[in-house]
Amino acid sequence: MPAQLLAALAGLGFGLSLIVAIGAQNAFVLRQGLIRNHVLVIVTICAVADVALIFAGIAGLGALITSVDWLLPAIELVGGIFVATYGVFAAKRALSSETLAPTAETAGLSTAVAVTTTLGLTLLNPHVYLDTVLLLGSVASTYGVNRWWFGLGAGIGSITWFFSLGFGARMLKPVFAKPLAWSILDIAIAVVMFAIAGSLLVGFVQHVFVAG
Repeated sequence: MPAQLLAALAGLGFGLSLIVAIGAQNAFVLRQGLIRNHVLVIVTICAVADVALIFAGIAGLGALITSVDWLLPAIELVGGIFVATYGVFAAKRALSSETLAPTAETAGLSTAVAVTTTLGLTLLNPHVYLDTVLLLGSVASTYGVNRWWFGLGAGIGSITWFFSLGFGARMLKPVFAKPLAWSILDIAIAVVMFAIAGSLLVGFVQHVFVAG
């Protein structure tokens, strides 16, 4: 098997292992996919951003991030506040009449809000940079001249995952035929968001007050 194909397959597997996890971005894509709200726009933004960060990491962006002392703490602070805010909205939906009715397929965010939220959950999460830029970029570098093939495989994995999650969510429609299921989903989303926000803010405190 050609070395390029081996590198691409390795990148595909490694990329999927990083991205297929319960997180703020995936939870948002899942919920919007379930209500069929701007799915194409959302998954395209997620996929393009992920691919761009993967190749930026391979090109050496990770070294730049680690060289700027204030950059990561700043992302942790802003990202923590942003994710916590989204968690509050999810909790409010779960505990109030904002929970979707079974027939409310077209209810959801405006295009502008959907795009802004997607960009925020994608670019204001330091874990995105740690995974795609630093970690994946470092592993790709071990493949030498074939590192771009490794990145190509990882990029294909990201594109496949986001489009499958966004458009495949409708297969779960029978599960969400009752409002109670939406409440449970939003409670789970809120818990995930608060956990991620907490970890980001703890990281910010450690970087600024402990390490500093």
